[in-house]
Amino acid sequence: MSDYSKLEKCLDYQFQNKNLIIEALTHKSFKKPYNNERLEFLGDAVLNLIVGEYLYKKFPKSNEGELSKIRASLVNETGFTKLANEINLGDYIFISTAEERNKGRTKSSILSDAFEAIMGAIYLESGLENLKPIVLNLLENSYDKINLDVLFSDYKTALQEITQARFASIPEYIIEGSYGPDHKKEFEVSIWIDGTNFGKASGKSKKLAQQAAAKIAIDKLREEEN
Repeated sequence: MSDYSKLEKCLDYQFQNKNLIIEALTHKSFKKPYNNERLEFLGDAVLNLIVGEYLYKKFPKSNEGELSKIRASLVNETGFTKLANEINLGDYIFISTAEERNKGRTKSSILSDAFEAIMGAIYLESGLENLKPIVLNLLENSYDKINLDVLFSDYKTALQEITQARFASIPEYIIEGSYGPDHKKEFEVSIWIDGTNFGKASGKSKKLAQQAAAKIAIDKLREEEN
């Protein structure tokens, strides 16, 4: 049996049932009678709840829309990959030889799914109250500051790196207009890559709208890749 002690140390959690951690780390490509998809489903639901409660308490003056945006910035493939890398999860997953050749250990989709599955496994074995500090500790360690501006700040940079590598061009952001009263103005931005429109997004500032548009484009490009 593999040694998971380093991973457990990073999580500050020791599994009583080692079969659970094995299942959580097993990608569907590994050709076993089990894989981590069911635990991933469970982990996704629990992480939404934990992060939602955390943000509700952390930002007492934020409205539902703002809280939803912040949660969406954390509870997604990019966010879970960041947390997975914090515990070097890629070193422990079970993947097929073909996925190994395709650099599966560094693929966002595989890492984020495995992270959700591990969280689902801890929840199943020890419950919500024991999982909560593990998730919150990882969040606090992975982000210097948690607010709307900071969470969106990486999307434009990340997108530019992707488009330069794939299209040898950089994204173009076009301000489509603004609406609402001065004290509550929303800006709408469309994003274009290599002559193709990848969608529109809005935000309380041009900067936030651009970041939201960049995230939409990243998600679409990743869907195409998968």
